[in-house]
Amino acid sequence: MTSSQRPLTRQVQRLYQEHQRWLLSWLRPRVDCRELAADLVQDVFIRVLSAKDAQNQLEAVREPKGYLATIARRLMIDHFRRARLERAWLQALAEQPEAVSISEETRAILLESLCELDAMLAGLGPNVRQAFLLSQLDGMSYKLIAEQLQVSVVTVTRYIAKATQHCVLFSLGAER
Repeated sequence: MTSSQRPLTRQVQRLYQEHQRWLLSWLRPRVDCRELAADLVQDVFIRVLSAKDAQNQLEAVREPKGYLATIARRLMIDHFRRARLERAWLQALAEQPEAVSISEETRAILLESLCELDAMLAGLGPNVRQAFLLSQLDGMSYKLIAEQLQVSVVTVTRYIAKATQHCVLFSLGAER
């Protein structure tokens, strides 16, 4: 451990000691599972410790409970989004004929890809996301998308351009 990491480690350790029980009791009724709540608490502190410029971020925190609750809320949303996506995927797989079943490894890779796609599209507004999906998945023309979303074709063109740019930037960020 470098000398620059010691103050950060001490800060996070103190934050953990002072707020871990509170955060656990805050999360437990929201997730309705003691083990999941405990996992999320650990993930919160891992997030705090591994954040970019963590030292300065921690020094800027005025309300530690609010800061920790915000991180926990985001992790909880990510967890529930992933669980919902996984359930939908498993249901779709269950509805497939047996001849189309896939290996566990392929299933895990596809599920991970779906989660990454969901995370990437989560950064888009609802109309932009819907226009992009209608175009890319359903193959709809911009005119039909414009009619469905009740916007102009020019707006749909802007939506698709924005979504494409977002996807490119997201993929470039993921490669780092």
